[in-house]
Amino acid sequence: MSQDTPPAESRPIEDAAGRSAVLGAIFLMATSAIGPGFLTQTATFTGQLGAAFACAILVSIVVDIAVQMNVWRVVGVSGMRAHELGNRVLPGVGYLLAALVVIGGFIFNIGNVAGSGIGANAMFGLDARIGGAISAAIAIGIFLSKRAGIALDRVVVVLGLVMIVATLVVAITSDPPVGEALRSTVAPDTFDFVATTTIIGGTVGGYITYAGAHRLLDSGRTGVEHVGDITRSSVVSILVTGLMRILLFLAILGVVAGGATLSAENPAGSAFEAAAGELGLRMFGVILWAAALTSVVGAAYTSVSFLTTRSTSARTRNLLTVAFIAASAVVFVIIEQAPAELLVFAGTFNGLILPLGFTVLLYVAWRRRDLLGGYRYPVWLLAVGVAAWLLTLYLGWNALQLLGDL
Repeated sequence: MSQDTPPAESRPIEDAAGRSAVLGAIFLMATSAIGPGFLTQTATFTGQLGAAFACAILVSIVVDIAVQMNVWRVVGVSGMRAHELGNRVLPGVGYLLAALVVIGGFIFNIGNVAGSGIGANAMFGLDARIGGAISAAIAIGIFLSKRAGIALDRVVVVLGLVMIVATLVVAITSDPPVGEALRSTVAPDTFDFVATTTIIGGTVGGYITYAGAHRLLDSGRTGVEHVGDITRSSVVSILVTGLMRILLFLAILGVVAGGATLSAENPAGSAFEAAAGELGLRMFGVILWAAALTSVVGAAYTSVSFLTTRSTSARTRNLLTVAFIAASAVVFVIIEQAPAELLVFAGTFNGLILPLGFTVLLYVAWRRRDLLGGYRYPVWLLAVGVAAWLLTLYLGWNALQLLGDL
């Protein structure tokens, strides 16, 4: 046996750790997308469009898969983070992308901490600031643990499953018109382009685009030889997010179809309360808290991944992540809520991140085989990516118009 070959008895352990990291990458991407904004958007559009929102969900899932398959494939095969690729394509582009991700991620993380505080209030009646501070401390504890990577993977998987199961229970309780929803998936009475592009941006916009792909780099399953794992992981991550969106949509659709009016301030919470009374409101608190906490973790982890490289030590990355979460929590505790202007500003930045970063990655796929280890990128996947890229340009244009209005 060569000196570089690990003993046979150690390889199953390494494989198990690698599989855990891949599963963690899948759920990190999915749970990063499923944040407080995800819950509010889904409830709001379901209340406005009813069963017709099913078509928008289907379209968003297809587009999200097209985006993530390309992002994960380029990042995974190259073994480099998105900003590293950006600087290899054109010096300075990676730094610009990193700045956009970190600024947008930090501001949105203030909102994520706020969401965890509101969730804790709905569950236990805690003051939102205390609940947010405790939640931030839990997130910090994950990255201070001796086996932070394993802790991260397990937390996002467990909380992701908790959200799905809790939402499924409420969806069954609300008794939605499933037949009408299925019909509207392919033949809606109306189609809202704004709603569709909004939820696409909320699922694969900003730091969320790179959460799972960057976590995949830590799994060791990178390079041409792991294309199969990379592809499956990218698709499954979106399907997990899509499953949560569908269950949440059905839970709220049942309430709306029953004639209930959703609260403008808390549409998702009011829907859960209408479906299952006090228990429903408590369950919404569980879902909101889990969604917010995993988004805190995802935003911090991904933002810091844009401040580091492959040579950065795990300890340094973890300490930077702890500082990122702590700073977000301090700002929330001081101001108690994220100012609306800051969130709009961060949303604008997120609208710019997707087209900029995606342009870089598609260029690498098209022209820079040297960065992919000589890998011949599938033409069909590149074509699908370009089609999705055109939509990201539309989202980016809207973001620039919004920036001009600020």
